[in-house]
Amino acid sequence: MTDAPVFSVVTPVYEPPLDALRDMIDSVRAQSFGDWELILVDDFSPSEDVRRELHRQAAMDPRIHVIERSKNGRIVAASNDGLRAARGEFVVLVDHDDLVTPDALANMHEVLAADPEIDYAYSDEDKVDPDGMHYDLFEKPDWSPERLRAQMYTSHLSVLRTSIVREVGGFHEGYDGSQDHDLVLRVTEKGRKVAHVPEVLYHWRVVPGSAAGDVDAKPYAWTAGRRAVQAHMDRLGLRSEVTFGVTQGTFAIRRFLDPGVFVSVVVPTRGSCGYIWGERRCFVVELVRSLLEHTNHELLEVVVVYDTATPPEVLVELREVAGDKLVLTEYAAEFNFSDKCNTGYLASRGDVVVMLNDDMHIASDEFIEQLVAPLEEPDVGMTGARLLFPDSTIQHAGHAYYDSHLRHAFLGTPTEDVGYLGVLGVNREVSGLTAACVALRREVFEEVGGFCEMLPVNFNDVDLSLKVRAAGYRNVWLAAVTAFHFESRTRIPVVHAWEAERIYDRWDVAGQDPFLPEFAE
Repeated sequence: MTDAPVFSVVTPVYEPPLDALRDMIDSVRAQSFGDWELILVDDFSPSEDVRRELHRQAAMDPRIHVIERSKNGRIVAASNDGLRAARGEFVVLVDHDDLVTPDALANMHEVLAADPEIDYAYSDEDKVDPDGMHYDLFEKPDWSPERLRAQMYTSHLSVLRTSIVREVGGFHEGYDGSQDHDLVLRVTEKGRKVAHVPEVLYHWRVVPGSAAGDVDAKPYAWTAGRRAVQAHMDRLGLRSEVTFGVTQGTFAIRRFLDPGVFVSVVVPTRGSCGYIWGERRCFVVELVRSLLEHTNHELLEVVVVYDTATPPEVLVELREVAGDKLVLTEYAAEFNFSDKCNTGYLASRGDVVVMLNDDMHIASDEFIEQLVAPLEEPDVGMTGARLLFPDSTIQHAGHAYYDSHLRHAFLGTPTEDVGYLGVLGVNREVSGLTAACVALRREVFEEVGGFCEMLPVNFNDVDLSLKVRAAGYRNVWLAAVTAFHFESRTRIPVVHAWEAERIYDRWDVAGQDPFLPEFAE
């Protein structure tokens, strides 16, 4: 081992149960990778027994160091004391009553040593009750910066390059309870690469008063987290308003679209009508009507690509509803959804193109604004919305691609169900988005070649999504941007074997979905 260890485990200590403290220290001492130091910062615990135990542990192992604070400063101050004392290349954050697995540092070292550009790594985790029973396994997504804004999902075990932590100013005062979230946001703004270690390396112990057992135990943490995310958005120059999310500990971000962005909405249609919610309606007319009712953005055109056989009265109604925002483009070829969308794109003029199926009803306010605004970030390639069936169950919450399966994640889930750890209530990266509702910048659509016309009906959105990701962009699903989708009311879906063969020939979708690993079989 070198004089300076690879890992500095930093643990603020304040009046923990002694047996839990001993177990935590024992779990660090049991590491199969031995090049570490453990810095225990006592934040002026009232109990002399705690300080006595800390010094007893330090006397047993020279890698354990104790810092005693002369007054209580709370977790940020104590963590910064530990950070100042850290000599390791990486800082490891461990709470005073939790446990790390024996191979935790070995696994982290293997990943970090393989790529010197990794500045932050995190692992999966679970919880452990007082009887030692493990539960609430959290198989985390790979690096998902949009989800991190909405939720501190990386949490434990977190390992950060010490030099970057110091460069960004360590832990910031005023964020107690969400100090790790604030720090990770700042580190990942400046850092190079982020790595996910898909192994459980951390056991979050459930004890009275801990957030592991009761998300309401530290209400101040949620408030601090909201301020941390708002500060992050402000630093990046992303105009937004951060509010509390639908579940404790999550956040909603309302974005503000630049009024100078020209948006083209492309809608392929054949002018079909049918009964929805007990009323007969012309789908494309009602879509355009609901779109304009739920959108304030002025610089907008609606490009309707209509079949030659579309009833003339439908076009008349569209003109009445959309006025001078309407662009009509006739489509005389045999049905090919991909070609029809590409035709609409070529007829459009916008900086951003939004693709909408005609069999939808827009349900959320500022629909275009909230769908399009995230594309302000250069690395966001495509955005999509939450789509609901007429009975309000989920039709689309992102695609999951795994083990040669291509599916809508959470299909049929009740809309009031936010999913495990709020996954259905937060914005997040996804492998794919349905073409029924997507938005892309014009240059991204052109860069990836638009829709593949060799996939005329099915899997064209899978192909588009994978092309966007392969080009280095993020696909982002937006939890609060909502529309009802009367799926396939205008065309009966049939999947042919050759379509499946074609998409699998083009793309390898083996293994876990990187953003929804729980869907792996």
